[in-house]
Amino acid sequence: QVQLLESGGGLVQAGDSLRLSCSTSERTFRAYAMAWFRQAPGKLREFVAAVRWNRVGSLTADSVRGRFIISKDTSKNTVYLQMNSLKPEDTAVYYCAAVTVGPGNIPLSDFQYNSWGQGTQVTVSL
Repeated sequence: QVQLLESGGGLVQAGDSLRLSCSTSERTFRAYAMAWFRQAPGKLREFVAAVRWNRVGSLTADSVRGRFIISKDTSKNTVYLQMNSLKPEDTAVYYCAAVTVGPGNIPLSDFQYNSWGQGTQVTVSL
């Protein structure tokens, strides 16, 4: 498992933007993919976006496509989630996840990831 640390959450108004960051200090960090999930109160954790680490390729959930963008900086061992046009329904704890061995495609389920950050709260008010 890899230690992941998220940052960038906060309280914003609807329509605002936030950028989440997730990084690791592991010197020999090697991932197959990294992803963002979120969990709202009383709801299951859901997939938001994922990116292949050493190849081109990313996926974004339908609920955030066109508003959220996942990106990576492999030289900094960091993955980002740019969140634009935020809505109150985006309010959740956002988790960063990583998996070191992949199935050949981009994993979309949380059980496919073996390292998790502690989460960062994003709250969007009207």
